[in-house]
Amino acid sequence: MELIVATHNKGKLREFGRILEPLGIRVRSEEEVCPGLEVEETGTTFAQNAYLKAKALYDATGLATVADDSGLCVDALGGAPGVYSARYAGENATDAQRVEKLLGELKDVPDGQRTARFVSAICCILPGGETIQCEGTCEGTIGWEPKGEDGFGYD
Repeated sequence: MELIVATHNKGKLREFGRILEPLGIRVRSEEEVCPGLEVEETGTTFAQNAYLKAKALYDATGLATVADDSGLCVDALGGAPGVYSARYAGENATDAQRVEKLLGELKDVPDGQRTARFVSAICCILPGGETIQCEGTCEGTIGWEPKGEDGFGYD
């Protein structure tokens, strides 16, 4: 089986490949199959945005597609950055700039109120149009300084 991944993120493509290729599923990039496709993420939820991306690629190719949308939701910020996680500090901001903005907005928030979760929604559309969606969360707290270097944007 072949699955087209709706992403321009090479790290995300590698991650899908690492998980799916041992199962006999070959992953291909959106850019390889449908270069120039741009999808506006107009959804108000991660699930809606994942669906929009998967559906646009499926409609353009007729092939099995998978897309994800994910981000960080901070309780003290009313759920922000949420679906705007990638654009939180501006359209072309770096990961470091997004982290700096987030930590700046939380500078006066005490430890017990720094709860947050990472949310990931995945949508897969199979040939024939069958749609499979799932969503997962990872609960945690926001620290006081950046610590990770794992390439997930809000380490």
